[in-house]
Amino acid sequence: MGLGNPGLEYRDTRHNVGHRVVDELARRLRCRLAEDGGHRVGRGRWKDETVYLVKPAAYMNQSGPAVARILRRLGLDAADLVLVFDDLDLPLGTVRVRMKGTAGGHNGVRSVLEVLGTEAVRRVKIGIGRPGEPGRDREEVVDHVLSGFEPDEGPVVEAACEEAVERTLKLLESRTP
Repeated sequence: MGLGNPGLEYRDTRHNVGHRVVDELARRLRCRLAEDGGHRVGRGRWKDETVYLVKPAAYMNQSGPAVARILRRLGLDAADLVLVFDDLDLPLGTVRVRMKGTAGGHNGVRSVLEVLGTEAVRRVKIGIGRPGEPGRDREEVVDHVLSGFEPDEGPVVEAACEEAVERTLKLLESRTP
């Protein structure tokens, strides 16, 4: 499940790299994302397993209820979820995988963890860099996450999204029942 904001005005923003990764996964798995309850959902196959790719139609900070509804509708739970999203505290282009943990200041992830009632959610984080100093310059941070990437950042972001796809597929392979 790739977190982001719905709507064309947000499509190419830093906050929507989770959506970009889901789009690339859909291309790679040759599955089409279609409208389903307002969300973009696709069903594909990876290593003989069914995989659902989802871009929730919820604004980032209110992702939790949408993620929970989608999981219920698909008959899945938090253990089945791989959450893909941007991370301000990682340098641009850095990709990290975590199996559990806190939201780390990410409001969208906080919403998901609160609604699911667990921190045991696998996640793939894509670094978008942070403007200013942590804990300060809130307006600058909001502008940053809702802005597009600079032309010279494009290749770095593309490579990071490719790496995030690979890391997500590895997480799917290592899922233990």
